[in-house]
Amino acid sequence: MPPIKFKPTEKNYDRRSGTYTTQHYYMKGTSKKDLFDYINSSNAKPKRIHGILKELKRRGIKVLWK
Repeated sequence: MPPIKFKPTEKNYDRRSGTYTTQHYYMKGTSKKDLFDYINSSNAKPKRIHGILKELKRRGIKVLWK
């Protein structure tokens, strides 16, 4: 099973060297502050909230959620 993503992967082009770099945004590499900010935002999607709560549980952080 692949790791859960926080947001889509970005492919950046460097004009100087002419190369592409790929940046992945996995849930496990996202800061705790960013995760809590997303949960508390007004446009948070339930599917992503569920993934974030699972990640916080994996890290050992207890969250009270309805």
